[in-house]
Amino acid sequence: MIKRQVGNAAILFFDSFENCLPFAGMVLLLKCDDVMKTGSANLPLHGGSAPRWLFERMTKLSREIISLMVYELGTEAVLARLSDPYWFQSLGCVLGFDWHSSGLTTTTCGAVKEGIKGLESELGIFACGGKGAASRKTPGEIAAHADRYSFDGDRLVYASRMSAKVDSAAVQDGYTLYHHMFFFDKDGRWAVVQQGMHETNGWARRYHWLSSRVEDFVCEPHSAVCSSHFGESVLNMVAEEAEDSREVSSSLACEKPDKIVRDLKRASELSLPARHAVLLSEIHPDRLHRALLNTYERCPKNFEELLGIHGIGAKSIRSLALIADLVYGAPICVRDPALFSFAHGGKDGTPYPVDRRVYDESIDVIKRAVEQAKLGSSETAAALRRLSRYYEL
Repeated sequence: MIKRQVGNAAILFFDSFENCLPFAGMVLLLKCDDVMKTGSANLPLHGGSAPRWLFERMTKLSREIISLMVYELGTEAVLARLSDPYWFQSLGCVLGFDWHSSGLTTTTCGAVKEGIKGLESELGIFACGGKGAASRKTPGEIAAHADRYSFDGDRLVYASRMSAKVDSAAVQDGYTLYHHMFFFDKDGRWAVVQQGMHETNGWARRYHWLSSRVEDFVCEPHSAVCSSHFGESVLNMVAEEAEDSREVSSSLACEKPDKIVRDLKRASELSLPARHAVLLSEIHPDRLHRALLNTYERCPKNFEELLGIHGIGAKSIRSLALIADLVYGAPICVRDPALFSFAHGGKDGTPYPVDRRVYDESIDVIKRAVEQAKLGSSETAAALRRLSRYYEL
């Protein structure tokens, strides 16, 4: 076994299938620093899907891993680790997916969701959402769990919608969201794992959120960001230095639409400075007028309320930010919010094909640990914890 340090992530390489077997449990206790590394990760887009035989095993193994973590560490620790892009990446690799594939995000989330299905009452942790059409069902799934287990789902639905709105409209980095997974527990703590696709550069970017780290949905909600690619044309309305832009934009939303459109048309006649990543040619005054009629009637008190208004998307936010800069001197922030293990091989055979026998043995190891934890014995878990010393930084 070879250990390599990549940033704060400890990456382990194994010279045989047998030697990689114990690593399946190490992901349980991957040490998380006091400052969680929530943020985003960039991954190349890969076609195809996980074969059925692999996804079935991923589901079984993720069920045992999450169950053991709940029994040993509690639901809060599970959510914290899911919000850590380093840990999440390790989990996907342990489950047998390609370490650098965009499919790791969607398939790992799907396996965890399917793995804990039916165990929500026992574990006290829930998973809602998914890819494409499944992501749009998230609010309904949260509400259904809230009704069944009698807890307040409105706040959780709001957190789900606002995190998606921030990363699709307030952070305009060129990545269009297509995957949204919302994890939460009975105490109202939550974590978000969502992913966007860039249509031109062929990469996907993953965003992580953790409720305990979010003091303000619209001011630095990502406490850290992991990424290897940076956007060339970015509008970051949730940056700390964009406070003036947020305040002016929300104030403009309460103005009469005709006045805002006049200012926009006047600005379009100017020669824009090179610093502007937001182009007036992308803004349509008539569409903006229709959107502002809605905001004028609602008159949002702040930027978060503005962002939460139905019908206000990326183009409306972009228009208001540009006017706030050109007309009222509130500068636009163009800082990209972005800054990464093989246990069972990868589905594409990299660095080697998945060994089904070893994978099944790994499931059995974790399953035995879960059963022991239920009975009050933690010998296997303790062994895995000792094994995790290889991971300590």
